[in-house]
Amino acid sequence: MSLDAAAVAKIARLARIRLTKEEETNLAAELSSVIGWVEQLQEVDTDGVEPLTSVVGAKLRRRPDVVDHSTDREDILANAPEPISGFFAVPKVVE
Repeated sequence: MSLDAAAVAKIARLARIRLTKEEETNLAAELSSVIGWVEQLQEVDTDGVEPLTSVVGAKLRRRPDVVDHSTDREDILANAPEPISGFFAVPKVVE
């Protein structure tokens, strides 16, 4: 599968990224090579291969699940520039 400049333009529009015609052409070639590499990986026979998350057989250390009230709300809110009603106040963001 390969991408053309029109497909890249559509993807850029959906991602709200402004690209020049030259950038669209360059990205089409780069993305096509990435897709080709992924297609090549799909040809690898992985039957009988057990999935793994790490090549190291390490076990995670576990700690006891205990409730700890070591921090106080007032101590935490002391770092806030303008706490309101016991909460952090942040500026409103509207796009």
